[in-house]
Amino acid sequence: MRRGIQSTIIIGALLAFYYFGFGIFGSTGGTIISIFSTLTVVSIGLAIFMENRNPSATMAWILLLALIPVVGLVFYFLFGQNVFKRRKYDKKAQRDLMAYEQIENDALRLHQDWSMFNSTQRKLLGLSQRLARSPISFSSETRVLTNGEETFGTLLLELRQAKHHIHMEYYIFRADEIGTRIQQILIEKARSGVKVRFMYDAVGSIQLSQSFLKALSDAGVKVAAYGRSKSFFSSRVNYRNHRKIVVIDGDVGFMGGLNVGDEYLSRSKTYGFWRDTHMLVRGEAVRTMQIIFLLDWMHTTGERILEQDYLSPQLRYTGDGGAVQIIASGPDNERQTLKNIFFSMITSAKKSVWIATPYFIPDEDIYTALQVAALSGLDVRLLFPAKPDKWLPFLASHSYFPALLEAGVKIFEYEKGFIHSKLLIIDGEIATIGTANMDMRSFHLNFEVNALLLQTDSVKRIVSDFERDLLSTSQIVHEKFMDKRLPERLLESAARLMSPLL
Repeated sequence: MRRGIQSTIIIGALLAFYYFGFGIFGSTGGTIISIFSTLTVVSIGLAIFMENRNPSATMAWILLLALIPVVGLVFYFLFGQNVFKRRKYDKKAQRDLMAYEQIENDALRLHQDWSMFNSTQRKLLGLSQRLARSPISFSSETRVLTNGEETFGTLLLELRQAKHHIHMEYYIFRADEIGTRIQQILIEKARSGVKVRFMYDAVGSIQLSQSFLKALSDAGVKVAAYGRSKSFFSSRVNYRNHRKIVVIDGDVGFMGGLNVGDEYLSRSKTYGFWRDTHMLVRGEAVRTMQIIFLLDWMHTTGERILEQDYLSPQLRYTGDGGAVQIIASGPDNERQTLKNIFFSMITSAKKSVWIATPYFIPDEDIYTALQVAALSGLDVRLLFPAKPDKWLPFLASHSYFPALLEAGVKIFEYEKGFIHSKLLIIDGEIATIGTANMDMRSFHLNFEVNALLLQTDSVKRIVSDFERDLLSTSQIVHEKFMDKRLPERLLESAARLMSPLL
């Protein structure tokens, strides 16, 4: 019997015992069942405690199990167990490491002259290279794509020019107008002999119809769903592939914050204008994006294509004078790659730390680093949406603001629409752009991909876009922010208790 079905049966049985035990078995039987339920909760709580998880996550689970036992049990079976993670992702981590070791001596290791950077920047590069295992490229061109119109216009143009292969991986892919336009290009290319692989996250893209996917498959597109599960009560639903990667002919790549959907083109009445940031990559760094996709594809489908000709296109030198590193992070990496790189960037800042994120649920390390940076006199700014797309993370995020404001962090609410950009800018010279939010889910649970940029033209564009975005904001005033009604503050505090689980 599959584990998801087992979990469903166990949860159903516990719920039935908990709610109907007294009526069916009488007071004595009900007492026995109550004792059994209590022992179950205590046992799970002890198991969580002995796993030596992050202290805040441990306390969140124990509080949830103690205060709302039945809900806590349901959430634990859905999101709390590490058995699936260890069994599934330990193998993936070993395969990924072997793949990176296999290619680490190829052309990706060329042009490793770091003399143009100061000692702090060289230290950051060394750390990111050791954590991510991916090389630093000085032979790549990056171009920031601001918002949906520029992103999808460029993407459609490059897709139509594909000659050999298209590899596409998205968390959310919708069968709306822009999704259908991309689908038709993929179908056309597959029928013309281009090798097309299309991967989507089974939870993020749950609304994709079978007819939409079948049209792709019938045309020769290879389709794969990451994390498909027959039961919602399965730990695998908690580990999502949040990456957005497109690789065309091994020489052109796309990555960043935009999924595929009409709302990313500001066509949603709910969100209005959608502010987001994506990036086009050409040249050497695309190979790392290719490796990330191929490893994800192998993990999802079992098809091993690393040895084929997808890693050996003729790369041309297209560098713009700076360094580019593509960084993958996920639950298969115990080093918490992106979280630790973010922490190093913040703690090494000399002048400024600028952040844009739609969800701000930091762990204690990042939270403390930002407060210390502000207290040290650095210009620390957080750009955050004025209105939410998801209420629970929005409320939880607000619970972190008072201590930041007291430390001197400037928090700006974006009022023009909804901001979905995911950026961290240090001293106006270093930036990271990608799929990772500044939250615990991106740090610990999701598969993410970011680009680290040092002294490239793209950093200048990111800085100018950030400054332009600030013109459409209002700054939160500490005194006014704290003058909230008690029910609102209680909701924010309650949401914060759930923050390690979000």
